[in-house]
Amino acid sequence: MSSALIIVDIQNDYFPNGRMELSNPEKAAANAAKILNWFRQNNKDNIFHVQHVASSPELGFFLPNTEGVEINEAVLPLEHERIIIKHFANSFLKTELESKLKEKGVTKLVIVGMMTHMCIDATVRAAVDLGFEATLIEDACATRDLSYQDKVVPAEQVHYAFVSALKSMYANVISTEDFLQQN
Repeated sequence: MSSALIIVDIQNDYFPNGRMELSNPEKAAANAAKILNWFRQNNKDNIFHVQHVASSPELGFFLPNTEGVEINEAVLPLEHERIIIKHFANSFLKTELESKLKEKGVTKLVIVGMMTHMCIDATVRAAVDLGFEATLIEDACATRDLSYQDKVVPAEQVHYAFVSALKSMYANVISTEDFLQQN
C-alpha cells in the first residue's frame, strides 16, 4: 500500500504578525518539517502541499498576491513537490487532490497542518469518506482560541477536542516522535 504526505495550509498568515495568528504555529511547523524530511528521504514522490487561496477578500487572510498566502519557509515545497490550491476548508473539495492520489495508487495519508479545528478536521474526515486510511500527526498541527457568545475556548482545548474526535473514528492519531520511531 502506498502512502502520501498531505501538508495543509502551513502558510504565513498563521504565524506571528499574520492576518490569522495561531497558537504555537512555529512548533507545529517544525514538527511538520520533520515529517516532511522523513518523506523526502523515504517517499519523495508522494508529497502534496495544500495551499489555501482566498476566493473572496471577505475571508480576511490568505489573500492572493500577499506574503500571508505563501507557504511558510519551514515546509517550503521543492520543485518536484506538487502544490494543490484550494478555496475551501476541505482539501479535496473542488481540487485535484483525490485524482492525483489515486493516479499514484495512494491508499494511506499522513496529514499535518493548520488549523486543527477547520481545514485539518475537514480534510481528515473527507479523506476517510473517500476511502483513504488517515494518520494525523497531532503535534504537527496548530489552531487558535475560539469563542461563542461570552465563552472562550483556549487553543489547546480546541486542538485536543478535535484531535480526540478524529481519533475516535477517523484517524490514527500520533505524535511526530512516535511516527518517526515507528517508520
